[in-house]
Amino acid sequence: MQPQKEISIEDGKKILTIQEEFSQLFPYLKLEFFSRAPAGEDSHRKQIRSSMSTLGECRPLHNSGAIIISPEMTVDELEKAFEQSFGLWVQVFRKSGRVWIETSVTNKWSLEKQNLQGEELSRHFSSENRDL
Repeated sequence: MQPQKEISIEDGKKILTIQEEFSQLFPYLKLEFFSRAPAGEDSHRKQIRSSMSTLGECRPLHNSGAIIISPEMTVDELEKAFEQSFGLWVQVFRKSGRVWIETSVTNKWSLEKQNLQGEELSRHFSSENRDL
């Protein structure tokens, strides 16, 4: 099991930096930041913030601090922590072959389980392509 990671949250930090820190822990998952809370189960891609935006440009709360991310944390817990503590609307996506899919149906899974599933799906997709 991977160790937990503390990611600092401050207005001047770029979304890309947080995405990279998250991907170091979970290479088959990615965080997308949204301009407002996703309505319903599925997020609208047009609301995705540019990875070059700063956190200050994306949120109504302008407090600084850190978010602790651990492998046993569920997707739902992570998304709620970003929103409740820092006013940031994020959604976790999982790699599935060559595409990224929303994890809204599996939000109760741990980040570790999501990442392992992404790794398996990507490995399976790669081996299928080699057989062609």
